[in-house]
Amino acid sequence: MLQELQETIATVAREVGPAVVGLGGRRGGGSGVVVAQGSVLTVAHALRDEAGEVVFADGRRATGRAAGVDAQLGIAMVAVDTADVAPIAWSPEDSATTLGSAVLALADPGGRGLRVTAGFVSSAQGSLRGPRGRRIAGAIEHSAPLPRGSSGGPLVDLQGRLVGINAVRRDGGLIVALPADAALRERVERLSGGEGAQPRTLGVAVAPPRLARRMRHAVGLPEREGLLVRGVQDDSPAQRAGLARGDLLVSAGGRPLDGVDALYAALDGVDGEGAITLGVVRGSEEREVEVRFEPGEVSA
Repeated sequence: MLQELQETIATVAREVGPAVVGLGGRRGGGSGVVVAQGSVLTVAHALRDEAGEVVFADGRRATGRAAGVDAQLGIAMVAVDTADVAPIAWSPEDSATTLGSAVLALADPGGRGLRVTAGFVSSAQGSLRGPRGRRIAGAIEHSAPLPRGSSGGPLVDLQGRLVGINAVRRDGGLIVALPADAALRERVERLSGGEGAQPRTLGVAVAPPRLARRMRHAVGLPEREGLLVRGVQDDSPAQRAGLARGDLLVSAGGRPLDGVDALYAALDGVDGEGAITLGVVRGSEEREVEVRFEPGEVSA
């Protein structure tokens, strides 16, 4: 078994390793993987600037630029001269993993050399929060250890096919990867074509229901289920609609808000008119507020 594992790791390192790149040079950064000619996929937090150094397996260094960032999912595309590097094998229909699946994680932290480690999938039905709070379903938790600077590197099966993009490290050393499914492939293709993700957002910072209940109770207000507005972005749809810090959002589009995921679902369902009705409690008074979105508008 050990001999077979050794041969598998050596084969994957030889065949997939050239597609793994380092980002940021010796000053730190992350990792990425060539998914098409001229295109490197990585995680958004691995990018330091709009342009940066990309280090290839043969030692070649080139300047890449951020071609597109999906801030909701936390991925980014880097446009760079990949020369004759063969893209990683990626067939979304073959990317599914199950509990116990053997996987290999690859990385080139900041261009300091290829790392390949072996592990097993500890959860294939997990989730994680993206940089802006959206829940990402189907996250792959695995035990292949990786050093700092490995985020953005590929997770592959024993045949060297892409199954995920390593994203975050959890307590205990487990790594969570974004699934390389059809949804990720679609987003990658859109980013490569210069089309960024444009989900509608209100422009508010909110507290979860349990915290909202405690805070209302602390100031003598009736407890209600909902999301407490902690801040409102300037010139956002929320501000134009009159929302303010301290408001409690109790419904969206006629459906109760029992968590932030319900709010995201409501925003995703906004029709072509670009408006949504929110139930808002201010103090002890409840009212409905219509929030309108301008064409193509995205706020933080």
